[in-house]
Amino acid sequence: MQGFAATAAAPAELISVRIGEQLFALDIMAVREIRGWTVSTPLPHAPDYVLGMINLRGAVLPVVDLAGLLGLHKIRPDASSVVVVADLGGRAIGLLVDAVCDIITLLDGEMKPAPELGSDYAGFVSGVVTGADGIITVLDLDGALPQTEALDIAA
Repeated sequence: MQGFAATAAAPAELISVRIGEQLFALDIMAVREIRGWTVSTPLPHAPDYVLGMINLRGAVLPVVDLAGLLGLHKIRPDASSVVVVADLGGRAIGLLVDAVCDIITLLDGEMKPAPELGSDYAGFVSGVVTGADGIITVLDLDGALPQTEALDIAA
């Protein structure tokens, strides 16, 4: 989603997800499907935000706790948790979130740059969108996920 922008001719669509009380958004074109939580098989020596792997119609898919990846309080998966299957950096990845909230149509100029604080988040935050529900952080996760063997099992 680097350089992600809507134009007057082609508004962009985002899908918003909730982690705790905070809202985030992903490019809807990167989302393959949304499914309920399935118990995952742990991956040895994987980063702590990698919950494990699941079988998705014959394909082995790593599942990442999006909260843990973003440095937030990790999600304790339960029956109400949701896995967003996304194509990130050419890899199919499951992203564990608390809920999928809405589809946002983003018009030209609606996304604002994220505040610069000199932190590492700049590589995976495209900007912010304000709305009735507050500020939604728009994520570009292609750069946030490291290229590791633990995440390349689906390739």
